[in-house]
Parts: sequence; C-alpha cells; structure tokens
Amino acid sequence: MTAPAAPAPFPSGFLIGASTAAHQIEGNNTASDWWSLENSGSALVKEPSLDAADSLHRWPDDLDLVAELGFDSYRFSIEWARIEPVPGRISAAMVQHYGRIIEGCRVRGIEPVVTLHHFTVPRWFQAAGSWTADDATERFLRYVDALRAILEPVRWAVTINEPNIAAVMSRFSTARKGDDVDAGHDLPGVPLPAPHGATTAGFIEAHHAATDLLHEQHPEMKVGWTVASQAIGSIPGGEDVAARWFDQVEGQFLRESTGDDFVGVQSYTRNVIGPDGAVRDDPEEDRTLTGWEYWPAALEQAVRDARRVVGDVPILVTENGIATDDDERRIDYTSAALAGLQRAMADGIDVRGYLHWSLLDNYEWGSYRPTFGLASWDPATFDRTAKPSARWLGAVARSPRLDPSP
Repeated sequence: MTAPAAPAPFPSGFLIGASTAAHQIEGNNTASDWWSLENSGSALVKEPSLDAADSLHRWPDDLDLVAELGFDSYRFSIEWARIEPVPGRISAAMVQHYGRIIEGCRVRGIEPVVTLHHFTVPRWFQAAGSWTADDATERFLRYVDALRAILEPVRWAVTINEPNIAAVMSRFSTARKGDDVDAGHDLPGVPLPAPHGATTAGFIEAHHAATDLLHEQHPEMKVGWTVASQAIGSIPGGEDVAARWFDQVEGQFLRESTGDDFVGVQSYTRNVIGPDGAVRDDPEEDRTLTGWEYWPAALEQAVRDARRVVGDVPILVTENGIATDDDERRIDYTSAALAGLQRAMADGIDVRGYLHWSLLDNYEWGSYRPTFGLASWDPATFDRTAKPSARWLGAVARSPRLDPSP
C-alpha cells in the first residue's frame, strides 16, 4: 500500500508534534488517585499501569525521538501527585525533574506545551473532595505556584485537560458533594456532565484562577484548557437532542475559553444522535481498538464547532489520533484528518498547531491494548521504535511552510 501524499504546506510558525500524559507513560505514579484505583481490584481496570513506558527515567529518549522525527513541539503533563505527594509538602526534586524536561525541549529546539492537570490528582486531594472541595482552587494554585521557576521558558500552557470528560466521569465514580449523580437526565449512550454540577464548577473556577496566576507570573505565556470534541451529528428527529448534548458536554466548557489565549481541541471520532439516544451503523469490523467509529473527518468538525462558540480565539489541536494495530491505517486516518483541518483553516479558522496523540503507545486508562502511539516500546528494555506513521508525520513537520507575508 502506498502512503498518502503529504498534505499541502502549513503556515510558517504552525506547530506539528505529538502529545503524551504523565500517568500514561511515566510509570509507578504511586501517590495518585489512579494508582489507587488500578490496584483496588476494580472491574473497571483490566490491568494496572505499573512501569508504563518508564518515561519518568527515559524522558531524554522521548525527547530525542521527537527531535529525530523532525517535530517542533511536544505536549506533556506535569504530575501533581509527584510534585505534592502529601498536602503542603512540595518535592523540590520533582519540580527540578520537570524543569529538566522543559529545558531538554528547549535545547533540542522543541516547543514545550505543558499540561498542569491531565486527569490524575494526588490521593489526598481526591480524599478531601477533589474539585468539589471548598478549597480545591486554593490547593490547585498552590501546586501551580510551586512550578513558577520552571515554567519561565514555557510559552504554551494547558491548565486542565478535558474538563468536560472528567466532569462526566466524576458522576460514575465516587459521589461528589453537590453533584447530580443521578443519570436520569441522560439518554441511552449519551452521558452528560451533571447540570451545574459541583465538579464542573470546580474546574471552571480553578481554570480561571490558574490562568490569572500564570498571566501574572508569566505575561508572555499563552494559557488555555483543552476540550474533548464529540463531533456530534444527528439523524432526523435527533436534532434537538444533539444540540442539547453539544451544549452540555462541549458548549458550556468552550464558552469558558472565550477570554483565553487559545483553546485546545481534542478529537478522535464522531457521535450520531437520534431521538432516543446515540445510534451506530458503522460496521463493527471497521471500528478502532477503542470501539470508536473510524471517522477522520471528526477533526474538521471539531475545529468548526469550536470556532462557532469561541469566535476568534486561536485553536490548538492538542490531541488527534487513532487506536489501531495497523499502522497504514494510522497514516490514512491522520492524512485525512489533516486534510480536513486545512479545509477549516482555508475558511479562515485560526489554528496554531497539530499535536498527534500519542508519541508512544501508552496506558489508556485501564488497558495497554489500545495502541495510539507513533512509536512502540519494548516492555523489557523500554527501547523505543518509531513506526512508519511517525516517519510520515515527521516528513510533514519537516516540509516547507507557507510564508504568510505578501
């Protein structure tokens, strides 16, 4: 099979790289809430993360891979549970550890895109009420402030990853103070965040407070958060339901981005809604390893949906990819997604970059089976091996860029 041709050139300054998240690649994140869940015997978890890809120690290998492929940007997260394993006790060693990763990006010519919260929190924060606690924002700001020195070289910062998905999931775990954990307002296959729920409110308050603090400390930093797009469509009779779902699961979070420096858009597949809930008509054999529909056009819709809500706020594609063990299919998917992204940009939508999910095959919240990575790794030696899709996307990143000047 011949690989798809590279997409048309992107504008000068457009970022092309890959994304990861700390818990999913670092390994042995023992002070986090997810480590507790993984080792609790819960039926929700098929296997624990354990060593993961050992990126806690092998981060230089990851950065070398990013640079070797020709990517100019790398999104990764700082793990709060490592920075503050017990309340009020900041680990200077871990602060310096993440500072070395940021510096490692800079010396390799890589733009670091730093995420401060990517789903996991310290166990003590979870036990104290998580984002619904009265002092949740104060605690989050204490953690963010502890990173002040190492964030000085960072020009792109994500406060919170996918608060809309985290708000949905909070309803199906431990009941939170003030949250509506009754799923009675949902439709089959259409889970929603609790209307005006305390978790949603906690995320919004923490995001705005952290944004203000980061702007105060780092005036040149671009700050935003990321929102997971569902690329919601409808069949006849489902239009009103689809509009309601979009507003609750995306719209209310996108609206909070209208005053930000950018909004991160994350997209993988689409969801089709009928009058009685979600519908599926895609062949099961064509679905991805996560069971999602193969739908690369989702990214274009996600970007257009975000623009419709946030207006002229710049967009950064912070995640897009496919769980597959067929790497040619990954190239096909990514090529089609980038073509759709360029159509949206040609219509005047301000998109600043594309960060593929993920640099490495990683721990996908309960299982290693869904492989999203541009590179695999050996579970015994942890050696990284770039896949053909990585080389293909690297060639896109290295290709000449359009000069926006006349």
